[in-house]
Amino acid sequence: MNLLSPYSRSCPNVAFKGERMRLTTILLNLAAITIFTTTSAAQAPVDAIYHNGNIITLDDKNQTAEAMAIKDGKIIAVSKKADVLKLKGDSTTMIDLEGKTLVPGFLDGHSHFINSLRLSKQANCFAPPAGPGKSIPDVINAMKKNQQQFKIPKGEFIIGYGYDPDATEEKRELTAADLDAAFPDNPVFVQHVSLHGAVCNSAALKKFKITKDTPTPKGGVINRKPGSMEPEGLIMEAAWVPIFTNLPLPKEEELLSQFKEGQMIYAAAGITTAQEGATSASDIALLQKAAKKGLLFIDVAAYPFITEAKAILKNNPPETFGKYTSRLKLAGIKITADGSPQGRTAYFTKPYLTGGPGGEKNWVGEPMFPKAQLHDAVRFIYDNKLQLLIHCNGDAAIDMFLDAHQSNAKDRTADLRTTIIHSQFVRKDQLQKYVDYKIMASFFTEHCYYFGETHIKNRGKTQAYFLSPMKSALAMGIRCQNHTDFNVSPIDQMFVIWSAVNRISRGGEVIGPDERISPLQALKAITIDCAYMYQEEKSKGSLEVGKLADLVILDKNPLTINPMEIKDIKVVETIKEGKTIFRASR
Repeated sequence: MNLLSPYSRSCPNVAFKGERMRLTTILLNLAAITIFTTTSAAQAPVDAIYHNGNIITLDDKNQTAEAMAIKDGKIIAVSKKADVLKLKGDSTTMIDLEGKTLVPGFLDGHSHFINSLRLSKQANCFAPPAGPGKSIPDVINAMKKNQQQFKIPKGEFIIGYGYDPDATEEKRELTAADLDAAFPDNPVFVQHVSLHGAVCNSAALKKFKITKDTPTPKGGVINRKPGSMEPEGLIMEAAWVPIFTNLPLPKEEELLSQFKEGQMIYAAAGITTAQEGATSASDIALLQKAAKKGLLFIDVAAYPFITEAKAILKNNPPETFGKYTSRLKLAGIKITADGSPQGRTAYFTKPYLTGGPGGEKNWVGEPMFPKAQLHDAVRFIYDNKLQLLIHCNGDAAIDMFLDAHQSNAKDRTADLRTTIIHSQFVRKDQLQKYVDYKIMASFFTEHCYYFGETHIKNRGKTQAYFLSPMKSALAMGIRCQNHTDFNVSPIDQMFVIWSAVNRISRGGEVIGPDERISPLQALKAITIDCAYMYQEEKSKGSLEVGKLADLVILDKNPLTINPMEIKDIKVVETIKEGKTIFRASR
């Protein structure tokens, strides 16, 4: 802008005198506006001030603070106590942390939120310490207790979850025959701990129309009785998916009534943003109805599953993704490229040391989709400018996806926030491609504890020790998240941190000592780095002015406590946008 008129250019002294007066007037007006804004903010007291505790901001520019103020669900100040107290008014609530620790609300790196609505009436068959299933009789007993508790009549389904054959004393697969003896009058199935399959009794197999004449689909597993084509009970991967997606569900009213209880599972763990990590069209409709009714008090990011994506996009076009409506957003699309390493269905370049789940020799697992179909799916997601989460456990599955990304991303190095969920057995050379293509990894370090010995047995110590290699990935500059894959393992963010820091198995072995990370790095993986995955780093994940007041109060400081004691830290209170949604009983 030219501040000098033609006249002023010909008479410079007069011009500069006049312009100085004009500029002085402008500056005085600006100063008056600034003073008014600051004064108004100071006169409007904040809602609450947190003080007298450990405030971990996770803001690299302002790592320490003595106090924090919030107003209208947002953070107003994070600074020295004397400065923050200037914002106090008669209506301000002073919250004395009493030496406890305040951190940002936890974000869920990957789980299946919708499962939280259904578990209350299913049998917990996890192995200790998460459940009672240390033996096959214990698993069956848990199912019987469930039947009795809910008075499940003859002919109705009895369902369990969390069953892990490698964690039972028998070290063998549960069979239909085991379940038939205990449940002669009901269809029964127990979900495998991987969530990628289940063991069914004969009545359930009949309901699902699985017989000796049922062909095993490509990428699927139907265990057969020795010397026979009769199904033995275990159904996994591509053979299980169509059954699982068509299971009879509770009535909509019943599911809607479970939303509070389901969210409280997350809130009690300090989670303020949950993930629904493979959402069917019917589940999308249920979530949207719950949101419309105002039933959500935590944020839920849903990722429709690729097999139903086209149908879902008809009613939810791409431009509606990425935005919260009543605490629900459709965040992207999910693909599952292979199975689980503990179930021996993950896809590898080298064979399992223990063969396949059905006794197959030279077994490397199988991809969930053929190469061409995977390429089509990736192209469809990228063409619609949607975020992609892709489940890859084995290195061969990761190879398949990296090839699909390279071939179908219009700009293969663009920051698309593409995330490879699990990345359990990623190779070092593949990590470099993550860097090159700006791909993130949402790791699953809890596998070190729950399945460490199983992975050593199946894959050998060298490969097992590089399981979920967070330290290597972080050193290369990869943004990492960490997760529970609930209900593969229970929702427990302190255990997530503990597993990344210590990497200790059930048997006490350190699974990859060189891949242990610091408590600070582990905390960032479930806060600010997770917010980055959700493209919400400007509003969540750290305690910074302007961000949402999503907070967690812990009874101890995870950065200073003995690392082995991190798993014992308790969530005292969870706050979503300034409002308490969980408070531990005293």
